[in-house]
Amino acid sequence: MIGSLFAGISGLNANATAMTVIGDNIANVNTTAFKANRSSFANMLSQSLTGAGNGDIGRGVEFWGTSATWSQGNVENTASPTDLAVNGKGFFILQDDMGLNFYSRAGEFAFDRNGDLINPDGLFVQGYEVTAVAPDGTLALGNITNINIPGESTAMPSATTEFTVDINLDARAVPGDSYSTTLSVFDSLGNAIPLTLTFTKQPAVNTWLAGVTVPGTVAASGDVSISNSTLTFTSNGGMQTGGSDPTISINNLLTGAAPISLNWDIFDTSAPSASNGDMTQYASASTTTFQTQNGYASGVLRGVDVDEEGVVTGIYSNGQLTPLFQLALADFANYGGLQKLGQNLYQESRASGQALPGTPQAGALGAISPQTIEMSNVDLAQEFVKMITTQRAFQANSRVITTSDEILSELINLKR
Repeated sequence: MIGSLFAGISGLNANATAMTVIGDNIANVNTTAFKANRSSFANMLSQSLTGAGNGDIGRGVEFWGTSATWSQGNVENTASPTDLAVNGKGFFILQDDMGLNFYSRAGEFAFDRNGDLINPDGLFVQGYEVTAVAPDGTLALGNITNINIPGESTAMPSATTEFTVDINLDARAVPGDSYSTTLSVFDSLGNAIPLTLTFTKQPAVNTWLAGVTVPGTVAASGDVSISNSTLTFTSNGGMQTGGSDPTISINNLLTGAAPISLNWDIFDTSAPSASNGDMTQYASASTTTFQTQNGYASGVLRGVDVDEEGVVTGIYSNGQLTPLFQLALADFANYGGLQKLGQNLYQESRASGQALPGTPQAGALGAISPQTIEMSNVDLAQEFVKMITTQRAFQANSRVITTSDEILSELINLKR
C-alpha cells in the first residue's frame, strides 16, 4: 500500500502543475500573439524482479512537459500604422544593441526619437533596405538592417523629363489665331517653372505651329527652343501619322539648375507613326482638358504606410510615395523547438533549427496585416473544461491517498 500512496502523490503533483499551465493560459488571454500551452503526462513504471513484461507495475504519473499550440490568433484592428500582424507563418526579426537576434509574433511597433522602428522593449525591427525601384515597381533589396526613417527625412526633387497635355484646337480658327496653355514643370533643384505652350493657326490646311516660353526670371527667350513644332491634323481631327514627339530645351537657367530637356509625348512609343490621341482638332472651342508631367519638388516626410508585402513606404509632402524598407520575417523548421524568453520573444535553438529569413509572402512565409495586432489563441471555453477535468483528477488522486491510508489503518488494527 505504500506504493499506492506515492502513486497518488505523483498524480497530485502532475495535476497541480497542469493547473498552473491552465492558469498561465488564462492569465495571457489578452497577451498579444500569445500561444496557448498544452500539458503532457507520462506514466512511470517499476520493473519487476523477473524482468520486463506483464509483471511491470505502474508507479504513477509524471508531468512530461508543455507544447505550444501554433495556431493563428485572431487579428484586431488598431489605429496605428505601425501595428502589424503576421497572417500565416513567420516571425518578426528583432535585434538588440549587441546585434543579437530575437523573434516575435507580437507586432506592436512604434518609431522612437531617432527614427528607429522598435518594439515596446526597445528592440530594433529588422527589414531589407530598398536600394532601387524598377519602372514596373519591382524592388531591389539590400541587406537586412534596422528600419530607420528619420522624422526630418526629405525626398529629393526630380526634374521633369516628359509631359503630356490633352488639348483640342478649334478647327474653325483662321490663320493667325492662337491658343495658349500653361503647365508647371520642375528643374533639377525642384523649382516649379511655368511653361507656356502657344499654338498658332497656319495658312496651310489643318496645320498649327507650337511655341514655348518661360518667365524671364527662369531663362532668356533665346535659351528656350522646341523641335518638331509643326502639328498637322487629318480631316478627321486626329494627328497626322508619321510625326515625332517634340523636344523642348531650356538652357542657362537662372535658377542655377541643370539644363532641361522635355519630351512632349504626342505619338505612341510602341508605334511612333501613330498619335496617342492627346492632340485633336475639332470644331469646338480650344481647350485643355488634362495635363501631367513626371517631375516633382522636394518634400518632407508626413507619414509611413505598410502593405501586405511588408513594404514600408514613406509618404512625403510633395505627393511622392517612396518605398524605403521591406520587413524581414523568419521561419523555422520546428516551431516547438524555439526557446521562450518571455516578453513575447523567442530565440532559435538546436531543436528549432536556424532561422530562415525572407520577405512576406515569399515561399511559406505569411503576409503582413497592417494596422492590426494578433491576439492570443487561448480558447477560454476549452481552458475551463481542462480546469474541471484537472480538478477532478486531483480530487481522485487525493482519494487514492486517503483510501490507502484507511487500508493501512485496518492492517495496523489486525493486531488489536
